[in-house]
Amino acid sequence: MPEVYEHVPHPLLRTQVRDIASGAQGELMAVVHENVSGDTVYERWVDLAYIRTESGREITTHVDNIESTS
Repeated sequence: MPEVYEHVPHPLLRTQVRDIASGAQGELMAVVHENVSGDTVYERWVDLAYIRTESGREITTHVDNIESTS
């Protein structure tokens, strides 16, 4: 199965955000509508936020878990 995803516009892109779930902070790099199921029959699509932390690593979280730090 080919990887299928779509970039989603978000008002906090390129700003500092915090992941409520983990407490991690960083710059919101992208929001992607992505199939996370790994199953071709029962797909599960979610909007994932990609946050680049101060260390340079990117983490993902559900887009509803992010909030602005400013």
